[in-house]
Amino acid sequence: MATGGFFSGLGYLGEGFGLIRQPGLRLFVIIPLILNILLFGVLFLALAELFSAMIASAMGWLPDWAWLQSLDWLFWLLYGAVILLMLAYGFVILANLIGSPFYGYLSELTEKHLTGQALDTEGGWGQIVRDIPRALWREAQKILYYLPRALALFILGLIPVVNLVAGLLWFGFNCWMMALQYVDYPADNHRVSFPRLKQRLAGNRMAALGFGLPVALGAMIPVLNLVVVPAAVCGATAYWVREPDRAAGQRNVV
Repeated sequence: MATGGFFSGLGYLGEGFGLIRQPGLRLFVIIPLILNILLFGVLFLALAELFSAMIASAMGWLPDWAWLQSLDWLFWLLYGAVILLMLAYGFVILANLIGSPFYGYLSELTEKHLTGQALDTEGGWGQIVRDIPRALWREAQKILYYLPRALALFILGLIPVVNLVAGLLWFGFNCWMMALQYVDYPADNHRVSFPRLKQRLAGNRMAALGFGLPVALGAMIPVLNLVVVPAAVCGATAYWVREPDRAAGQRNVV
């Protein structure tokens, strides 16, 4: 696969779907998948309640102008888009907290499959257990990066007129976060810090956004989003192996 741009990034999720069917990788897909099915059901019900409350609140803030009140369908669409994006990344955050030790190991095995060069995967299940604290801390760093930016976008989405662009801003941010989220697994396996990972992805931002775009879309589709997570881990590992580190030597961090 050619490297270096938005369109090259688009292909990695499809490659990930092919990789998760490999015999040596399936086990580390099936276990988190079962947990994700239970998680998604609970999260969907909770956000459905929040969605109804947001619509009622937004309509209550608007002046009592007939033409403006008649645009309630537009607010349903806008807030529906925001809720889908919140559900998408909220699901990803929780799914990765639960499955992060499995996904780190899945990324190692994927890299071995792609390059023929093994990382230190000799610890097996014992190593997975030992890696739980480090994996959870790594997920916490991503959450701490995500929350203040998500809060700012959420507030913008509550402001009439301004919220017309909030859905687009949310989607662009989600694409970026999906790239950060999943390329972090191979980066962590190579002991690359989270700030350094942000710098590396920023140096090849269009390829990162190209990878994040189909992942963000897939995460919003019920049922499909259950298998998007492990496929994205494998696709991100392929991204890590093939995309050059164009930010090497640079100091700017996103």
